[in-house]
Amino acid sequence: MVNKNKCISCGTCVAICPVGAISFGEDGKAQIDKTKCIHCGACQASCPVEAIDLDAEE
Repeated sequence: MVNKNKCISCGTCVAICPVGAISFGEDGKAQIDKTKCIHCGACQASCPVEAIDLDAEE
């Protein structure tokens, strides 16, 4: 779901998620809580480096 190699920790996805399913992990990179995610696609569309792919397996 989040490509840790591409993620630049900008926080755009965290800010835009309507259900608070995204947070920063201990590594400082975004992580998605699959139990909260509603697959709306807002994070994927807003990511400036295309680090999020909701169709990919983590």
